[in-house]
Amino acid sequence: MTRVPALIGIIGYDDVNALDVTGPAEVFANAADLAEAGQAGPPRHRPYRVVLIGVGAGAFTSESGITFTPAYSLAAGDVPDLDTLIIAGGKGLREPTTNGAVARWLVDNAHRFRRVASVCTGIYGLAASGLMDGRRVTTHWRHAADLARKFPALRVCDDALFLKDGPFYTAAGVTAGIDLALSLVEEDHGPALSLATARELVVFVKRPGGQAQFSEPLRFQSRAADRFADLSAWMLGNLDRDLSVEELATRVNLSPRQFRRRFTAALGRPPADYVADLRLGEACRRLVQPGVSVETLAAAIGFRSADAFRRAFRQRYGVSPSQYQAHFSSAGAG
Repeated sequence: MTRVPALIGIIGYDDVNALDVTGPAEVFANAADLAEAGQAGPPRHRPYRVVLIGVGAGAFTSESGITFTPAYSLAAGDVPDLDTLIIAGGKGLREPTTNGAVARWLVDNAHRFRRVASVCTGIYGLAASGLMDGRRVTTHWRHAADLARKFPALRVCDDALFLKDGPFYTAAGVTAGIDLALSLVEEDHGPALSLATARELVVFVKRPGGQAQFSEPLRFQSRAADRFADLSAWMLGNLDRDLSVEELATRVNLSPRQFRRRFTAALGRPPADYVADLRLGEACRRLVQPGVSVETLAAAIGFRSADAFRRAFRQRYGVSPSQYQAHFSSAGAG
């Protein structure tokens, strides 16, 4: 018996961010194609179908000038029951008329959907509905303070890529909408299809939701004091060396205690966590190159053993280094 694809609805409106719409849409569409073709295991039914939903009747135009023609609209009242509803972000949703229309519709209809997600400032429509009161949410870092001020009942996390709280999901925006959609695919069908989809989209690293919105080197350069300015680059070039607090403190002429305190204050995390992120990020980059063995890579990026590397990698990304390599290796690219 043919199974009906899960319906993914994405809400858009005039002055929506186009990538907040198309990023998640392409993830689900590509996942559906790959699953149907058996690219991530035995061929199966087509798991997803994406539909575009407008707030008003007729076409709408994004901030960048791209015009979308939705299949349904809130104004027409014809939105079908969905598996997943995604509210895209954009400056148009912060306009009171559009925001109010979305919020009122969500109050009446959110119960019809298995899960509801917002991308970037799509949270403004979801927050105005009151459905997120008391829940943890995230949005683009530039809007986090404003969101928290306007909706004090929310528990705003200003640095996560995406968060889940019950049936609700929120993402930081732009490319983080892709990360969220990949996570939903993994939640539904496992890591094989999620990783295959990421590879198809040439998204080389499947980032976990709790990861910071900034890359580690960029975040370091943005926040570090002058004496730390060259430290991140040196660490990236010397991942196989001793990167203990004692060694790093010596390089910047601080005591270990001073270094740990100042580093944590600047980065919001202990040095050991930062080093682990650098090593695992570099592991992802190298695993896509041909001829790289897990054992050699583990030593090259400073892990005590290949087993320790495998455990750390699986804990972070949900798959083993070998599985990641199988899906992303340039040797296997078509």
